[in-house]
Amino acid sequence: MGHHHSHNHSHAHPDLKGRNLFISILLNIVITAAQVVGGLISGSLALLSDALHNFSDVISLIISYVAEKLSKKKASFQKTFGYKRAEILAAFINAATLIIVAVLLIIEAVERFQNPQEIESNLVIWLSLIAILGNGFSVLLLKKDSEANMNMKSAYLHLLTDMMASVAVLIGGLLMKYYQLFWVDSVLTFAIALYLIWMGFDLLKNSTKVLMLFTPDSTPIHKIVDEINRFESIKNVHHVHIWQLNEEEIHLEAHIDFNEDITLSQFDIILHKIEDLLLEKYDINHVNIQPEFGKDDAKDVIVQD
Repeated sequence: MGHHHSHNHSHAHPDLKGRNLFISILLNIVITAAQVVGGLISGSLALLSDALHNFSDVISLIISYVAEKLSKKKASFQKTFGYKRAEILAAFINAATLIIVAVLLIIEAVERFQNPQEIESNLVIWLSLIAILGNGFSVLLLKKDSEANMNMKSAYLHLLTDMMASVAVLIGGLLMKYYQLFWVDSVLTFAIALYLIWMGFDLLKNSTKVLMLFTPDSTPIHKIVDEINRFESIKNVHHVHIWQLNEEEIHLEAHIDFNEDITLSQFDIILHKIEDLLLEKYDINHVNIQPEFGKDDAKDVIVQD
């Protein structure tokens, strides 16, 4: 059985991810505390809902921070893959919490819309400004890493949506101050919640695909099989599995039926050619091939194990 893996992804400044997450955690603890006090004093649902989302940010950032640390731990006999999926699991949990928080906000917004209350808008305005600055700084810290890492993206989305929520709260505070439109508080909360559901669902779907070992959307199995089948000595490629282990590894395993009973050294030459093809064209960096000759088994591309 031939086996190979390589990593062609950049790991520049890996420690900065943890540092940036830790700074974001501290900032959000301060923001959450300030918004809870301000929301209770002012009576603003938007401010309290923003505080609730900020608290979920703190939890999600802690989950992301722990997962980022775990992902660096080495493999062992009991954990042969190590904790490579810790960050995917964190992304799944954080995406799910985004949706749960959004549903809670919708319930509160409907209740408050039916019974609008006068709100101390000055406090709402100042606290929302503080939240915008704090979350905005955190968003900038995590933006670069979020582009290539699902875990960091989940933390980034929590912070980005919360910054947008704070902008909405600020707009609501200004409208309440100058136009006495106190129902705006509930409407903005509802709009924020809908946006959270939209963002959270996409991340939940993508992290679920990885956890369920689905083939990545960008990996065309039929095209890969056709290209491998073009090798002169290969008769058939079957029993194919392609899955994403984490953000950095795409795995392929397959059975290959050969036209002749080739030697092990001949197989190694063909294997290296297949590895180069898969890495360069399809970003598959972990290849496991089972060579066969005249074996009586199912020859379908996809075989249910």
